[in-house]
Amino acid sequence: MFTGIIEAQAQVLAIREEGTNKHFTLTCPFTEELNIDQSVAHNGVCLTVVGLEGKKFTVTAIAETLLKTNLNDLKVGDTVNLERCMAANGRFDGHIVQGHVDQTAVCKEVRNEDGSWVFTFEYDPAAGKITVEKGSVCVNGISLTVVNSQQNSFSVAIIPYTYEHTNLKNVLPGTRVNLEFDIIGKYISRILGNK
Repeated sequence: MFTGIIEAQAQVLAIREEGTNKHFTLTCPFTEELNIDQSVAHNGVCLTVVGLEGKKFTVTAIAETLLKTNLNDLKVGDTVNLERCMAANGRFDGHIVQGHVDQTAVCKEVRNEDGSWVFTFEYDPAAGKITVEKGSVCVNGISLTVVNSQQNSFSVAIIPYTYEHTNLKNVLPGTRVNLEFDIIGKYISRILGNK
């Protein structure tokens, strides 16, 4: 389980295809603290560490993950938001994040608000997922508060710290991002007969 509070960014060093899988080799400030078989969220996608070598670590994404997330868009040199799984003895700063991406969205607008930024994202509502005003949503693994919730879009307001310490600074109109909708909202939607 995760909280959506980004710990660091990793740089993609290599991508290797094997059948329908992709192996991503990355580096980050806490690589030497990682263990084989550890869960780490990459742009909000829970992946298992399968290899460690010095300051590099490797994770594998299967076809289903590549299909439903933006990991297939990654190139060598790109940055990825990282969060290790939640410690049971710490503060719960974000919201409940599983690391199970529901779908992707496309950035439609980035507006500079003279000290903060407002990002607007559009997604396919056919999957039965919704946002609610002042509710939580996870964008590329970042726990954010929804503003301007619409049937197929929403906006988030970004403070300078989040902008500088995540890969949102690289998101432009047309960029695909990963979305994980609030788990409580998903259960309620299911109970009410939505998808």
